[in-house]
Amino acid sequence: MSTLEIKNLHASVETPEGTKQILKGVDLTINSGETHAIMGPNGSGKSTLAYSLAGHPKYEITEGSVTLDGEDVLAMSVVERAKAGMFLAMQYPVEVPGVSVSNFLRTAKTAIDGEAPKLRTWVKDVKKSMDDLRMDSSFAERNVNEGFSGGEKKRHEILQMELLAPKIAVLDETDSGLDVDALRIVSEGVNRVKDNTGLGIMLITHYTRILKYIQPDFVHVFVNGQIAEQGGRELADRLEAEGYDRFLASA
Repeated sequence: MSTLEIKNLHASVETPEGTKQILKGVDLTINSGETHAIMGPNGSGKSTLAYSLAGHPKYEITEGSVTLDGEDVLAMSVVERAKAGMFLAMQYPVEVPGVSVSNFLRTAKTAIDGEAPKLRTWVKDVKKSMDDLRMDSSFAERNVNEGFSGGEKKRHEILQMELLAPKIAVLDETDSGLDVDALRIVSEGVNRVKDNTGLGIMLITHYTRILKYIQPDFVHVFVNGQIAEQGGRELADRLEAEGYDRFLASA
């Protein structure tokens, strides 16, 4: 079993107006097989938490610790974090002109595992994952995310997650920009990876609609750079009914 442990995490970012503190003491533990939904209004720091865990250079960690199976994540480079088992599905996946999806996936798998996957097995695995995600096989030869629709980009993120098999996945608003059909297919992909690998998931979202497909074990309300309240699925239902006003009034 793997455990991601976040203790008293503070992070800041440089703005034209000066240094701005975004994360103000985040405490969170995610174990294998658990799904934690992080919900909160715009500007509350949810994406900052995701990118801080991934090692984005824009964000400076000023206090606190992050460990994965006892290893210091904050001391690792971005590549080392990925090799250790961290995965980030981005809210806005970037385009990579000149690099095909097939080359990108195999290069990433080789970097994480330390050796290239056996070609015959790899091709079979990629095809099955693409079929499960309703991705046409022609996508394998297209440039990464170039000309992809929003739904296609998000399916590609889940394709990466399935093939790279991380220990902990941070899904930053994976439901953003998805229609009903794409949301269901992407959610099925997340659930399939979790069932097959015991993946631990941090699911960042504004809305409860994705939680109809991906059932959270824990729900955390994120406001003003901190976890303001936590509970089970019933907390998400309350947020759907009441919104975030009661948290913002006391923030």
